[in-house]
Amino acid sequence: MKIEYAPIGIIHTPFPRIEGMPIQPAGAVGVGGRVEVFKEFQDGLKDLEGFSHIILLYHFHRSTGFDLHVVPFMDSEARGLFATRAPKRPNPIGLSVVKLVKIEGGIVHVENVDMLDGTPLLDIKPYVPDFDAQTDVRTGWLERVSKTVSERKSDDRFR
Repeated sequence: MKIEYAPIGIIHTPFPRIEGMPIQPAGAVGVGGRVEVFKEFQDGLKDLEGFSHIILLYHFHRSTGFDLHVVPFMDSEARGLFATRAPKRPNPIGLSVVKLVKIEGGIVHVENVDMLDGTPLLDIKPYVPDFDAQTDVRTGWLERVSKTVSERKSDDRFR
């Protein structure tokens, strides 16, 4: 079975290179970006401005190949790929919850961006705490390091 997606827009950020980029939105607090939604999809932005946060689904356009064991940015030990958020994946799809600032025409202004400039946008969904926030959560190996995400930056390990 072959599955194909086409971008609905482009994400613009201040990060032209992988190295030095935040690795999660929590490490990019206040960093602004713009989501340019292509004209044929702009009507779908109706009512989105009522939400404080949105989920961006995007294509890791500079990612090629993958390994099933990787050393993630938050650790020095090899982990199973699916226990990480590493960008080199069998299907290079990224997900970020960002703050929605405003919408001007087909431009969605956001904050807390952690993706490369020029990233192809696949979808936008509203973030709804009643649907998306879980309470009884375990975070596996990340429990000992997750508080340091704001200090971590991307490097060249996933080129």
